[in-house]
Amino acid sequence: MSATRRQATTKAARPKAAGPKTGAAEIGRPKSAAPVSQRMLAYESFRNQILTAQIRPGQFVSQRELTRLLDLPLGAVREMISRLEAARLIITVPKRGLQIAHVDLKLVRNAFQVRSMIEREATRHFLDVVSDEELATIEAAHDRILQRASSPKPDDTLDADAQAVDWGLHDRMVDAMGNDILSEIYRVNSLHVRLIRIDAAVVRPLRVLPAMQEHLAFLAALKARDEAAAIAAITSHIENSRQRVLQAMLEGGAAMGTGRSQTRPRETAEQGR
Repeated sequence: MSATRRQATTKAARPKAAGPKTGAAEIGRPKSAAPVSQRMLAYESFRNQILTAQIRPGQFVSQRELTRLLDLPLGAVREMISRLEAARLIITVPKRGLQIAHVDLKLVRNAFQVRSMIEREATRHFLDVVSDEELATIEAAHDRILQRASSPKPDDTLDADAQAVDWGLHDRMVDAMGNDILSEIYRVNSLHVRLIRIDAAVVRPLRVLPAMQEHLAFLAALKARDEAAAIAAITSHIENSRQRVLQAMLEGGAAMGTGRSQTRPRETAEQGR
């Protein structure tokens, strides 16, 4: 697409784009008035249990436990389980119940490959629909997180807030395509990535700082409406995230799961995107 056509398309699309969100945790919410389905609520609840280490790789859980943990009806949980089984996030083990998938090198490779494929296409679309105002809001949220992460002062809520801003940008960009099938594939795949954890002691230097810096480079390309630069930036960011995961695994900092039930979660934090 020529620069002139890109500018014309962008100007025409901007008035239709939804206004920017004000809260960091809200970045990434779908810009749709449609109610959230029970299945999507189940995915979000499952994700939150991963983030808080209530659900860990290799852990055995029952349908009843999942219903209690996710605070959702049994029907919604059963539907989610069937989809997570298809995605190999959950395995049914005879006489033992449901086992959360282990994290291994193959899972890392597959999960990040799917991410890269979806997010490169999402970037092309996002350039045409995101407004300058929303980009400014997202950029400001990243700047605040980066400032906090650079401070030597203890910050108990930094990791949770950084995750909301970090994953929120990716989710927002994918949801902007308006393709429910892709959004669901992306969310299920993101659960694979979120099973990979890094010890909390190394979170700030290994995850938050580089992730925020890479996001800001990506946002700069979006603001410039430079498609080639934006795709290069998101591709580089995803590859860097994959390398951070592999580094943590090699150094023994990742919670890999041992094949035994893990019922007492340790203090861990999610790998940055």
